[in-house]
Amino acid sequence: MASQAQSRPVVGIFWMVFTGLMFVAVTAVVKHVGDDVPAAQAAFLRYVLGLVFLLPMIRPILAAHLTGRQKKLFWARGAVHTLAVILWFFAMARIPIAEVTAMNYLSPVYVSLGAALFLGERLPPRRLTAVIMALIGAIIILRPGVREVEIGHIAMLGTAVFFAIGYLIAKQLSGEVSAPVVVGMLSITVTVGLAPFAWAVWVTPTLSQMGWLFLVACFATAGHYSMTLAFAAAPLTVTQPVTFLQLVWAVLLGAVVFGEAMDGWVIFGGAVIMASVSFITWREAVARRNITPAVPATKV
Repeated sequence: MASQAQSRPVVGIFWMVFTGLMFVAVTAVVKHVGDDVPAAQAAFLRYVLGLVFLLPMIRPILAAHLTGRQKKLFWARGAVHTLAVILWFFAMARIPIAEVTAMNYLSPVYVSLGAALFLGERLPPRRLTAVIMALIGAIIILRPGVREVEIGHIAMLGTAVFFAIGYLIAKQLSGEVSAPVVVGMLSITVTVGLAPFAWAVWVTPTLSQMGWLFLVACFATAGHYSMTLAFAAAPLTVTQPVTFLQLVWAVLLGAVVFGEAMDGWVIFGGAVIMASVSFITWREAVARRNITPAVPATKV
């Protein structure tokens, strides 16, 4: 995170806006592919095709001389991230883009809860209130009893939990190894983890489908890279609120390209969650801590 002396908020906001556009592009392509390729296989192909971006990270990984404990943590992170990615691809084909985007905002909230439960972090009353408000935002989106809660919604709840667990593990490792090692090991472990799931449901993809899924890998990689540029330019308290624009773009994309109805309750619920996440981020900045991730940090 940029120091106050080096902070360049306009640059940070620019890169976070670009990051959001990249991840919205990811959701658009995955939505376009839909059920034509099973979720586990689509996720596997996204990671296999993205291994080309792993080449610069091979040397740092080999030079890291990972300990047995670190390897176990990396594989544990890969396992939960594998489940998260499968569930995300599954949900993407079944519920509107706006709902997937809004519910993904829950991951940073689960990170705050997990840090308090498992890492001994304090959860003061104001942060606890923000967590509760975020969960209320999720209820506003789902509206159980008012409308049918679909299996895609349940999948997204699981996605947010697994992404949060993966982030907490990465947080433990980030102080021990370099960022290229963390990113590279995630790509390797998730690719291996997805392989048996993909094999179980394999259908022969067309060249067109392979091309679309390679685009997913390109957009996701560009999004993660531009996110690091945003973090280097400005504090998370500046860039985090910008991620709410992803929901705006997701709503427009769903309506204009995929003919999905605009649901005001989804937008309102997403805004409540995002406001809660932004408040938690601000409180952590005041306390000079750094636990809650940016929303894009918990992405495919």
